[in-house]
Amino acid sequence: MFSLTVCDHIMIAHSFQGEEFGPAQRMHGATYAVEAEFRAPKLDAHQLLVDIGLAKTVLRQLLDTVDYSNLDENPVLKGINTTTEYMAFYVHGLLSAACKDGRLGDGGRAVTGLKILMREAPTAWAAYEADVG
Repeated sequence: MFSLTVCDHIMIAHSFQGEEFGPAQRMHGATYAVEAEFRAPKLDAHQLLVDIGLAKTVLRQLLDTVDYSNLDENPVLKGINTTTEYMAFYVHGLLSAACKDGRLGDGGRAVTGLKILMREAPTAWAAYEADVG
C-alpha cells in the first residue's frame, strides 16, 4: 500500500456540551495541525499516488471552511461537540468527497483509504481512518 501525507493547520473557537467537559464547556480556542494521509494500492503511470501540490491546495480549501471561525456558529456543526476526534471525522468526510468528485484528479479517484490526524498539542492528537468510497 502506498501513502502520501500533506499537512496544514487551522485555528478555531468552540465550546462543548456536557458536564464531563468541565471548563471546556466555556468558549475556548484550539489550534490543530491537520495531517491527511492518502492511501492506494498502486501508483499512476507517472508513479504518483496523488499530485502533492493539488492535495495541499484542496486540503487548504476545505480547511478554510472552518479556519478562524467559531464552530458553534457553523450551521453544519452547530449543536455537535466538535472534539478533536469528531473534527478528524469531519475533515475525512470533506476530503473523501473531494477524492471521489475529481477535485484531486485521477489520482484522487484511485485513493482507497484516507487517514486524518488532528494534532491538538505535541502530546495529544486524534485520528479517523476509513476507506474512501
